[in-house]
Amino acid sequence: MVQPDAAEILIRTRDAVDPELRKAVHHLPESLRTIAGYHLGWWDEHATPTDAGAGKAVRATLTLLAAEAVGGTAEQGMPAAVAVELVHNASLLHDDVIDDDRTRRHRPAVWSVFGVPAAILAGDALFFLAIRILGEAPAPLSTVGVNRLNDAVQQLLDGEYADTAFAVRDEVTVAECQAMASAKTGALIVCACTLGALAGGAGPAQLEALRAFGHHLGIAFQIIDDLTGIWGDPARTGKPHLSDLRTRKKSFPVAAALRGDSAAARELAGLYRHRDELGEAELHRAADLVEAAGGRGWAGRQAAYHLDAALDRMHGPAFRAEAATKLAALVDLLTSQYPLAPSGAHPRTQEER
Repeated sequence: MVQPDAAEILIRTRDAVDPELRKAVHHLPESLRTIAGYHLGWWDEHATPTDAGAGKAVRATLTLLAAEAVGGTAEQGMPAAVAVELVHNASLLHDDVIDDDRTRRHRPAVWSVFGVPAAILAGDALFFLAIRILGEAPAPLSTVGVNRLNDAVQQLLDGEYADTAFAVRDEVTVAECQAMASAKTGALIVCACTLGALAGGAGPAQLEALRAFGHHLGIAFQIIDDLTGIWGDPARTGKPHLSDLRTRKKSFPVAAALRGDSAAARELAGLYRHRDELGEAELHRAADLVEAAGGRGWAGRQAAYHLDAALDRMHGPAFRAEAATKLAALVDLLTSQYPLAPSGAHPRTQEER
């Protein structure tokens, strides 16, 4: 079988979902529609059309491929794909406010252009719009699907709250980080996969396999996001350099580094306890300390482990081979921003398992 072009898969999904997303956003009041359209890259702050880009549509792509993997069609999964895209973008609007991030997708974040209240209200509007879109879809999306989306949003908010609470605590365990990642990032990815499966007519075994796939993939994505939040290239990520260290986030690599008793771990803990704003030299020093204390390597191994676990769920006769291959290619492309060695190349402790 010819390996699918994952970048092309994302482009095709974006092209298919975007018109439906525009129809959905048109239901919003004009003031909120302008803000949402700016965030989605359709126009500038004056509503003049632009082509700034609305993101990669990863969750929408997972939704459509999940529908196809269980024997359904992308068309059946489209309402779910639009709903998860709306929820994801709602969370980004709020996330930028919470984290004080001024940049999103290589241009000023919504709150820095329209103000904090506008960003919060636009995010709220997108959350409720997602429920409307799914509620108007055929069953089981309008019944079981709405409940699953509601549950995913509650988990996402719980994970976001945990992430903010970590910032004011001196100690955060790796297990707490994993629970946060499972909620904040994993819940919506699980939801995307299971909603697509529901739309495609999945049986219980297929639903469980796709749930587990999404669970492991969500944790891996959060770890990779944490790694790129320190060592990523801003030109590729669209985020400020060293942004997570600047806000003293207790991300996966930081939590792993802080649990040690090395000189690097102790110095890093001192920098994190120091409440004054970190200068550029201190930020670079903190990044070096996270690596020296083993946080970067540990996080990379964990991400590889969860990616392996996710892809293992897609093997076997339960899924259409072509769709499963596309899912694997998509995962490979999305994780290429931070190359990972196969998890089997590194010994893992029982705690890491």
